[in-house]
Amino acid sequence: MRFTQEQMAEIDILIRYKLETTQQGIKVHSSASNEKIEAVQRLYDKGLVTQVDGGYLTDLGRRAAEHAQALLLILAPHNNSVAS
Repeated sequence: MRFTQEQMAEIDILIRYKLETTQQGIKVHSSASNEKIEAVQRLYDKGLVTQVDGGYLTDLGRRAAEHAQALLLILAPHNNSVAS
């Protein structure tokens, strides 16, 4: 099973959230690409963000963003293998 383009766009939105605070959200402006606008709409429909244009993460959205950001960190190039 592969990630779809839509899922990748949603992950791209989730990794933009700062997890250090719950007081900071994001806003996807109407001038953003259709891909970003549609991705944040899908995240809203799934209950991961509080507004159709982004807003704050819900509890479920925060967990999803934590996982997305952890995966990004794990897959980032390293000089030494994490597994060793």
